[in-house]
Amino acid sequence: MLAGIAVPAAAQPGQGDRVVVDGSAPSWASPSAKVGTVPAGERRHIQVALGLRDERGAEALAKSLSTPGSGNYRKFLSSREFTDRFGPDQSTVDRIRDWLTRSGLRVEGVAANRHFINAVGTTGQLESAFGVTLAKYRHRTGDGRTLTLAAPQSALSVPRAVRGQITAVLGLDDSAQTATPAHTFRPVPNATAPGAGAAGNSTSCARYWAEANDQSVPQKYASGMQSNANCGYNAAQMRGIYGLTDARTGAGRTIAIVGAYASKTVVADANRAAGELGGKPLAAGQYSEVLPPSYQDQDTCAPESWNGEQALDVQASHMMAPGAGLRYYAASTCKDLFTPLNQAVSDDKAAVISNSWLIPGESAVPRTTIDQMNQIALQAAIQGVSLLFASGDSGDNSGPNGHPEASFPASHPLVTAVGGTSVGVGADNKPVFTTGWENSGNTLSGGKWVPQSDADGPFAGGAGGGTSRLFDAPDYQSGVVPAAMSHGKRSIPDISAAADAETGIAIGYSTSNGFVTGASGGTSEASPVFAGLLADAMQARDTDRFGFLNNAIYSDHTGIDDVLPVQAGVSTQIMPSYGHVSTPPGRGKYLVDLGSAPQTLKTSKGYDQVTGEGTPNREFVTNFGK
Repeated sequence: MLAGIAVPAAAQPGQGDRVVVDGSAPSWASPSAKVGTVPAGERRHIQVALGLRDERGAEALAKSLSTPGSGNYRKFLSSREFTDRFGPDQSTVDRIRDWLTRSGLRVEGVAANRHFINAVGTTGQLESAFGVTLAKYRHRTGDGRTLTLAAPQSALSVPRAVRGQITAVLGLDDSAQTATPAHTFRPVPNATAPGAGAAGNSTSCARYWAEANDQSVPQKYASGMQSNANCGYNAAQMRGIYGLTDARTGAGRTIAIVGAYASKTVVADANRAAGELGGKPLAAGQYSEVLPPSYQDQDTCAPESWNGEQALDVQASHMMAPGAGLRYYAASTCKDLFTPLNQAVSDDKAAVISNSWLIPGESAVPRTTIDQMNQIALQAAIQGVSLLFASGDSGDNSGPNGHPEASFPASHPLVTAVGGTSVGVGADNKPVFTTGWENSGNTLSGGKWVPQSDADGPFAGGAGGGTSRLFDAPDYQSGVVPAAMSHGKRSIPDISAAADAETGIAIGYSTSNGFVTGASGGTSEASPVFAGLLADAMQARDTDRFGFLNNAIYSDHTGIDDVLPVQAGVSTQIMPSYGHVSTPPGRGKYLVDLGSAPQTLKTSKGYDQVTGEGTPNREFVTNFGK
C-alpha cells in the first residue's frame, strides 16, 4: 500500500558541524527565475518538522489496520497511543526548541503530536539559523497564476547534533502559497423561488434537469438531454441523488474541514441558506472552530475566496449529514495548510477530514513537504481517520502546466482522492443521468455552436485526475487500474461525487456585496458531499469510523456505480471559470458539452481518471464498510 512514498530527506555532507537537508529547496527556485531578495527584517513563521520513530513500523501497522481480513483490521490507536509509540519524544522536542531559541528565533508552540515546532523570526535570523540566503522568484503555478515567491537559494542546513530529528522546515519557502481552493460560484438571485424556471425560450435557470431549456438556440442534443444551467440543487435534490432517507443524518459522527482563514458569518450564512434554499439549520453547538491566534498574508491570499470555500464545505457536508458535528480548522495563512491538517489529525475529534484545497501539479512540491504529508497521513490511517482531498478542477492540469500532471496532496497513496460528476436531477429528485465531469465550451456564432478557443482551448472545467510522478502504484490499485494508464504509478481519483457547477449545489454566503445565493461546484463540492455520505454510512453501520478507505473502495463495489459517458449539454449565459479555467468574459450564448473529454482524461467503463472506481449509489450508505 505504501510503495513509492518519498522517504525523509537524506542527510548530506555540509560544512563543519552542519548537515544539509536535501530536498529542502523547491525546483521552481532556479537562478533564471530569481527576481530579487527578501528584506532582512521581514518576519516569517516557520514549522520545524520532527520525524517519526520507527516510520517503517508505522507503515506496516497502517496497512494491517486498513486491510480487510487482517487480524488488526480497524483496531485503531488513539492519538495519545500513536504519539507515545511513534511520535518524537519530549527530549527531542526540548533539544530542538533550545537550539531554535539560541538561534534567536521565538518558539510559539509545539503540536500535540510533537510533529511541528512553530517558530518565528526575521529573514536575517532564519538565514543564519539554517545557513541559507532567501530570494524572490517568479513562478507560474499549476492553476495559471504568476506569483512572486520566496525560497532559499540552496538547500538548508542544520547542526549535525539535531539533523537526525529534523525532517523539514516549512515556511522558509512559499511553496504552500501555490495551494488553492477548488470551487466556483455562479450567483443566481432567487435561485429556487417557485416559478424560477420556465420552458420555451426562457434563459432562466432550471430548478431541475430540463425544467427550463432555451429553444431559441440550436438543440445539439436529443429531447430531454439539453437543459439550461441549474439554479443550484437544494437539500432534497442533493440527498435524492444518493437515495438518503430522513433517518440518514450522520448523527453522532463528526466531520472536520480544513481551510485558510475563517468567515465570521459562516453559521448565520448556513442557517439563512437553509431557510432560503431548503435544508436544516445548524443546531446550537453543532458547528465548532479551531482558529489560530492571528492571521497573516491577507493581501496575497484572497481571504474572501477561502470564505466562499468554507461556506461550500460547511453547507454541502451539512446537507448530506444534517445530524453530524462539523469542526473547522483554519490556517493563519494560505501558505500553511499543513499545520491545521496536522492539528485536525492529532486532535482526533473527527472520523473524516475533508480537504477542498490542492496544489495543481506535483512538480511544485518540495520533497520535504511530501515527507510531512507522509507522516500526517500515516497518523490518520493508524487512528482510523479518513482523509479526503479534492482532486482539482483543471482536469489533467495541462492548460496551465503545458503537460498533464496530477494534483497534490490528492495523489498521496494514503488519502482518498475525490473526483467529480455531472448529475442531471429530475423533478422526482432522482438522477436522470450521471457522467464524469470533463466539460467543453461552445459559443453561439452565425447560428451555430462553435467550440471555444480560449487559452486552454474548449476546456470548460473538469475533475482533476491523472498519473502521479511521485508515488508508485499502491497495492489496492493492482489489477484494477489498467497498466497502460498507471505506468506503475499511483492513479487518481479513487471515487467521485457531484461537482459540476452547471449541475451544482445551491449555497448562500456573505460577500462584500452582501448575501448571495447560487449554484456552486468544483471537487470542493465533491469532497464534503462524500464526507457527509461517509458520516451517514458510519451511522448506518453503527461504527465510529472507517479509517483509510481505499482498500474497501477498490475491493468491494457494493454501493458504488460505474460512471459512463452520456450525450448531454447545458445552455448558459455565463461560463464558470473555477478561478483558473480560461473562459469567455461576460454574458453570452454558450453551450457546455457535459463529459466531452477535451483533454487527456475521459470517462469510461471501469476505472477512469475522472471518477475513479465510480460514484456512490442509493445503496452506498447501507452497504459501504461491511
